[in-house]
Amino acid sequence: VRSMRETKDLEFKEQVSKTFLKTVSAFANYGTGEIKFGIKDNGQVVGVNDPERVCLDIENKINDSIQPNPKYDLDIDKDTRVITLRVYQGTNPPYFYKSKAYKRNDSASIEVDPVELSRLILKGKNQTFDSLQAQDQNLTFSSLETALKDKLGIKALNQDILITLDLLRKGSGYTNAGALLADHNHFRGINLVRFGANLNIMLDRKDCEGISVLDQYNLSVDMYRQYYQHEEIKGINRELVEEIPEEAFREAVANALVHRTWDVNSQIKISMFDDGIEIASPGGLPSGLSKEEYLLGQISILRNPILANVFYRLGLIEQFGTGIRRIISSYQGSVIQPKFKIFENSIVIILPLLQSVPVNLSEDEGKIYQAVQSGNETTSKINEVVGFGRTKTLRLINSLVKKGYLVKLGEGRSTKYMLPK
Repeated sequence: VRSMRETKDLEFKEQVSKTFLKTVSAFANYGTGEIKFGIKDNGQVVGVNDPERVCLDIENKINDSIQPNPKYDLDIDKDTRVITLRVYQGTNPPYFYKSKAYKRNDSASIEVDPVELSRLILKGKNQTFDSLQAQDQNLTFSSLETALKDKLGIKALNQDILITLDLLRKGSGYTNAGALLADHNHFRGINLVRFGANLNIMLDRKDCEGISVLDQYNLSVDMYRQYYQHEEIKGINRELVEEIPEEAFREAVANALVHRTWDVNSQIKISMFDDGIEIASPGGLPSGLSKEEYLLGQISILRNPILANVFYRLGLIEQFGTGIRRIISSYQGSVIQPKFKIFENSIVIILPLLQSVPVNLSEDEGKIYQAVQSGNETTSKINEVVGFGRTKTLRLINSLVKKGYLVKLGEGRSTKYMLPK
């Protein structure tokens, strides 16, 4: 038998011992998985004696030790005498084993930390963090009021509107979403840094925390405009030139504020460089959402639905989940595209400078131009990227130099090509 190996959702046990119950808790809490009894850690199949009796033993152990009882089924392979226990993700988390909840970490089952446990409890009650009662109940809303007046034309922000938006609840007071939108709160916000030639050189920095998420959003856009937009005089007109699309930046910041985890003590970090902006927000994808769904904009699971609804009403985000697609479409025609990195506890969006190919180049010339734009300076490097014959590559390079799209530096073997400054 080809040897299998353990994964996040597959575990092997040679025989039944209490430790498998931690994994039952983990699968019930975070996602369906299988435990196979009668297989060694290294994947060698040995089978179990009297599998029917062992199945009863497994059932009894689960029913006695896991609270609440998870949904599972057992299956015996008659040929190999391997028992497969399939545990389904449950709808009433947390599922405890000996008063502790577990999750999978690679191919091991580990106890969840207090923050994670409180998230599981909320999930079991079908609640979100932004719907909980806020610690601070002494809140004011001048930034929100201004935004609602501008966008929705309200005369003044009153209790009824706060209740409609679910920022205030009769009987229990302001929600966390209310606190996040209030003028002052206790949440960590956004840390913005403009770097110089390397990470040791900070040219500018802004800490936007303890203030309304609307102010954090606006201050971030102001700093973006300072560094990535400038006016150019073309003929008799002044034109605004965007080195990075403002739409992409706005979407990425709104996305970070609306989808981040607010129950952790860390900031959204926006790092501004000469060649692009990196936006890192705390919290990976909500459980149950795949990377593909996230990138395609199929975000059916909102981490902070109340906050998302206010951002939507204020026109700061379009329909839920279209942000990523809009970021990508704002880079249409650019050689270098935005990147999305998804980790277990954070999401990073990288917005590069717009780099487009001049419209009046032929397709082949465009490929050469792109190659040089991406930092390939020598004929052989350019040739490697475009894959034309050497003669054709040289002919195209010379044509681009002649037209003024490329600059030739040096002679002979040390010849380099660059874009004109």
